[in-house]
Amino acid sequence: MNNECRALLSLVTLPARLSRTQTADYLGFEPDHITLLLKAGLLKPLGRPKPNSDKYFAAVKLAELRQDEQWLSRAAQFISQHYNDKNARKSKHSNRLISTSEA
Repeated sequence: MNNECRALLSLVTLPARLSRTQTADYLGFEPDHITLLLKAGLLKPLGRPKPNSDKYFAAVKLAELRQDEQWLSRAAQFISQHYNDKNARKSKHSNRLISTSEA
């Protein structure tokens, strides 16, 4: 746990909005996982940010999600499935390269 994460989690009152990295620290995910959760519709940023802009999240909503065991389970399952699918595609691609080089 880095110092920024420790400082955030030790605050008595959180800021009203949290960045992607702060959101990841607060929910117990990696920053890259926040992007996946956004794509899956499991997290919603404040406002209507452009696809390439910084995203901020309401601390009030994050506090609710942090206490929701079902949501945490769905989020963890989605992330796990994403990486399983990614690894399967990667191994299929490497298997194809091996079989074509043997021919």
